[in-house]
Amino acid sequence: MESERLAPFRLAPWFSERPWGRRDLRPWYETTGKSEPVGEAWLTGPQCVVETGALAGRTLAQVAAEAGERLVGVERDSTSNDDLIKMSAEFPLLVKLLFPAEKLSVQVHPDDAMAQELGQPRGKTECWYVVEAEAGATIALGLREGVTAEAVRAAVDGAHRVGMTMEDMLEWIPVTAGEMVFVDAGTVHAIGPGVVLLETQQTSDTTFRLYDYGRGRELHREKGMRAMKARTAAGKVQPRAMNGFIRLIEQKYFVVDRYDVAAGGEAVVPVEGAGCVVGLSGLALVVGAGCEELELPVGRAVVVPAECGKVRVKSSAGASFVRCWAA
Repeated sequence: MESERLAPFRLAPWFSERPWGRRDLRPWYETTGKSEPVGEAWLTGPQCVVETGALAGRTLAQVAAEAGERLVGVERDSTSNDDLIKMSAEFPLLVKLLFPAEKLSVQVHPDDAMAQELGQPRGKTECWYVVEAEAGATIALGLREGVTAEAVRAAVDGAHRVGMTMEDMLEWIPVTAGEMVFVDAGTVHAIGPGVVLLETQQTSDTTFRLYDYGRGRELHREKGMRAMKARTAAGKVQPRAMNGFIRLIEQKYFVVDRYDVAAGGEAVVPVEGAGCVVGLSGLALVVGAGCEELELPVGRAVVVPAECGKVRVKSSAGASFVRCWAA
């Protein structure tokens, strides 16, 4: 790999079984190969397998370990005295599609500082782009005004004793397709059914469950209480029209842009470090240095190595896709 120029490559999704998921993910995926409900399709997970080009058959984790900054570039590290450091041998963004048929657990994620205290490389700040939403669909984002940490602890330990469940203490807000929601680390949150969300997050699977509707899964009361913050920067984000695309969110850890390519048109997508493009509708072709045209189907990610510079995405019948990059 050292002498080769890294070309864009497509990953096969990895399906995660969850009790709140769906048994049928069509029209996104014809089959998952799973017998239990699937809640998440990981599009850039470390275990996702490359299915195109010279790297076919390797996992994203293997490619990242071998290619290093040729794949992921460099990042600024505010905790280091050095202005620039090499990124760890890991793709820094985990992009997923979420398919809840029931409510997710009430949960919270740690920030970088807490995660590193626990021996993890990073925390878990994320965002949700609402791809589909049924009428009345809601998410929970943060605690209601006036809810204290003491009340949360009492609810977590035994909701019947305080007259409010953990669910009652959350700020539930309606969502519609096309909205972007920022979920800052430390935000107590949950997701209701009737949506499909594209989640872009720091590469981490550290989740502390505070309440899980009696599903019997492990709860993480003490760590969850430590991670929880009364107020965060979480909330809906207004899109911004840019030169040829829509900026959905720009935060410390990631940038997500939406491109809509007309029939017979194309978009030039710059490469700014570690990132990928993900198909949302239609069928597009990704063209980059050193690779043949790669199909970008709905629900698939094409990883674009940092050393590529740019790719072109074109479609004969029209398509929409997002560009997810590590900031």
